[in-house]
Amino acid sequence: MKYERALLEDWMRDFYYDADFDLGSSGVECITFGDLRKTANISLNELDQIVLKDSDSFGGESLREVIAKRWGDNNPEHVMVTHGSSEATYLILNSLLDAGDEVVVLNPSYHPLVSIPEKIGCDISFWNMDSDSGFSVGMEELRELMTDKTKMLVLNFPHNPTGVTITLKQYHEILSIVSEVDAYLLWDGAFADIVYDTDPLPNPLIYYKKSISTGTFSKSFGMPGLRFGWCTASREVLEKLVPLRDRLTLHLSPLTEFLAEKAILCIDEILKNKRLQAKENLKVLEAWISLHSETITWAKPAGGVAVFIKFKGITDTESLCKDLGERWKTLLVPGKCFGYPEYVRLGFGDNQAKLIGGLKVLEEYIQKIYLTEEEDHTHNSIHE
Repeated sequence: MKYERALLEDWMRDFYYDADFDLGSSGVECITFGDLRKTANISLNELDQIVLKDSDSFGGESLREVIAKRWGDNNPEHVMVTHGSSEATYLILNSLLDAGDEVVVLNPSYHPLVSIPEKIGCDISFWNMDSDSGFSVGMEELRELMTDKTKMLVLNFPHNPTGVTITLKQYHEILSIVSEVDAYLLWDGAFADIVYDTDPLPNPLIYYKKSISTGTFSKSFGMPGLRFGWCTASREVLEKLVPLRDRLTLHLSPLTEFLAEKAILCIDEILKNKRLQAKENLKVLEAWISLHSETITWAKPAGGVAVFIKFKGITDTESLCKDLGERWKTLLVPGKCFGYPEYVRLGFGDNQAKLIGGLKVLEEYIQKIYLTEEEDHTHNSIHE
């Protein structure tokens, strides 16, 4: 089973590391190890005491306890820690699905949620978000897609790349729909902790035993380099992940587990700063877009720190994003990476000074584009 290269990851490799302004990433500003040590009150003596031995396949008990209390159903037996949520996603999809299984996936989606079931040989149906109404979702459309043959429903809210989320009423309706056909529900909760005008949605496992939720330090907490994630599910489901994990990573480093547990114990303080930064950055972005409403359209995000935006008259943003990356050292992600070439993913999670700097570059660039178009139009009109 061989995979093609992932467009999104290739794009990030090409333009992320050299960018002066990051307007493409979907996570908050990263913290330093010093920041974490200070916030979590980690001493050098504690670090010196860590024994670099093998860890439990599911994760240390005390670590699973704090995850279960914070993001799960209070049962540590329903938690497995992983190398980011990417490993969790890979384990879940490859362990629970077989060729020919029917899977319903939200569209657009983060690429592994689609490419892995495709490579397994699943029959995929897409629950398409309505781009004409701010990427909203239709419950009737979902109900029509779900059948007695559906093996799994794959969702991500708050959504990457649009920032859209669902209401609590819609959430419970989804649980009702998936339970009626007795399908698995894979719930990607990477952005669950950053929402703007509502409370975070609860873990579906609390209400539906065939739910599997994934979480990560990468998006809402500013620690992607720790490569720490988890999944919560019934013990029966988690046991099904073990054979594949035994052939991949086996377990996490005890150093990673130690730092992760320390971080979770002070996660409210970390999250408080990240939520405040996200809200203030969203205000900056909203004001900026309002100044360019004649050329840019968007749907204000309800969660996360990324949004899909559309430039008037541009049907494929790849060359625009490439030019910005190569010549202007500013990262934007073309919508092609999500199957929507007319859009770009704009991330606003970086520190505010860099966000403003990046928006100034983007403003200068789009003014150049549309001014050139107007000049060309005027020139052509004169000579008609």
